[in-house]
Formats: sequence, C-alpha cells, structure tokens
Amino acid sequence: MDIVFRNPKIEKEFNDERALRLNRGEHQAMLIMRRLAELSAADNLEIIRHLPGPRCHELKGDLSGQLSVDLDHPYGLIFVPEHEQLRLLRDGGPDWRQVTRVKILGVQDTRT
Repeated sequence: MDIVFRNPKIEKEFNDERALRLNRGEHQAMLIMRRLAELSAADNLEIIRHLPGPRCHELKGDLSGQLSVDLDHPYGLIFVPEHEQLRLLRDGGPDWRQVTRVKILGVQDTRT
C-alpha cells in the first residue's frame, strides 16, 4: 500500500528512525516503524483490518472518518484512506479492498 503523510514535518520524523526514537521514545518508535512496515507491505487495507496485532479500527466521535492501528495504549497511529470516493458494499460499509493508499495524520490518544 502507498503511504503519504499529512505534512512534511510528520513525513520527516516518521522516516527518520533516530528522530522518531528521540521524539517518541524507544518503544513507541519501534511500534510506529512496525505499523508503517505492515501498512506498506499490505496490498490493501482489508488485509490490515484482519491482522490481530495492528487492530485496525474506525474511530468515532470527533475522530469519525479516521482509522487507527494500535501502538501503546491508549495511543494509535491515525490515518485516513487517500481516495476521493470509496465504493460501498451491500451493507453500506466501505470496500476496504479498494484502499491502496493511506495518509498518515499522526499519533494520538484514541480515548478522546
């Protein structure tokens, strides 16, 4: 899957292992790098949604429309599909197999 970033600052940090470790700590940096590698290796988002480790899930409330993969509780790597319009399935939900590009928004406490 293709990965883009919300802005150059996030892209620079997340693509620089040393900066990531300094800014996020050893453990969270390792998890961020793992999640980015998992997203990158997947053909589409449907694959990630079925892996138990990342626990990819849709967010609600103020974060509705965004998705998260788990880091260290309560933090998640927040992203959105980078497609103009997703085809819907019969049940009305998005066809996650069509998502082949995501935009990383950052790391956030997903309890908010």
